[in-house]
Amino acid sequence: MNAAAAQPLTPERTQDLGTAGLRTVFRIADEWGLSTAQLMVLLGDPSRTTFFRWKSGEVAQVSRDLLERLSYLVGIYKALQILLPQGDHASAYLKRPNTAPLFAGRTPLQVMLGGQVADLFQVREYLDAQRGW
Repeated sequence: MNAAAAQPLTPERTQDLGTAGLRTVFRIADEWGLSTAQLMVLLGDPSRTTFFRWKSGEVAQVSRDLLERLSYLVGIYKALQILLPQGDHASAYLKRPNTAPLFAGRTPLQVMLGGQVADLFQVREYLDAQRGW
């Protein structure tokens, strides 16, 4: 276990992780070409006011649900960068129909947009399995 993972999740640490995670996920969303509506769903459907405050760097309170979503999104990004490191292959992959049983002809992004944390978990788990984890 690394030192960062061993630290207790204090309110201050939660805030720091949430702020850094949101900053990272906003950059990932730009790279993937996600709409505001799509990103809002991936982040747990916050109010538009909260979403745009987060986007401007104002993060008042970070829930465990949000931290979990951020972790899965960063993990999905990392897995795609390992599996598809060239150019925009990763964002194209997310938007291409997939015949794997998890996706059943849907795109990975459609599965992720189901709105539940479990949807993000399943895509992350699938990608981790594809890269041998």
